[in-house]
Amino acid sequence: MTDLTRIPAATIAAETSLADANRAMILRGVRLLLVTDSRHQVMGVISVADLLGEGPVRTAQERGTRVGELTVHSVMTPLERTEAVELGEVMRADVGHVLATLKRSGRQHALVLERCEGGRGLIRGIFSASQIARQLGEPQPVSTEIARNFAEIEAAISA
Repeated sequence: MTDLTRIPAATIAAETSLADANRAMILRGVRLLLVTDSRHQVMGVISVADLLGEGPVRTAQERGTRVGELTVHSVMTPLERTEAVELGEVMRADVGHVLATLKRSGRQHALVLERCEGGRGLIRGIFSASQIARQLGEPQPVSTEIARNFAEIEAAISA
């Protein structure tokens, strides 16, 4: 797990363009960014799959705009729809449980939450399938996102 009490979270403002988000991921060497609002509160996540999948093309078509005019906010996964596990569960789990959780969700990442007083969750860490593979000396996992139509292929090529 990337422990966010030791390593600063990779974040991006919700109003950032998709092209700038892609560049930020490349520069930071990550495939997931926490999306923040103007008060620096986390409102969701954006992954490489969100940037290069069908989502931007579909959203642009629905809004009658171009993909280049979309922002991170328009294609991110909202926090309430993001795969997350409790820190207490993680402390009792082994790597196989973590990998099973990622596989079941069909995503490459999962947030780790620590419950604070009042029941509010604090994002404590992030699991990454590719990071786990690197640490285990295994081949890097192939993205769970497979192009299902021409629009997804076109989006991946133009990014």
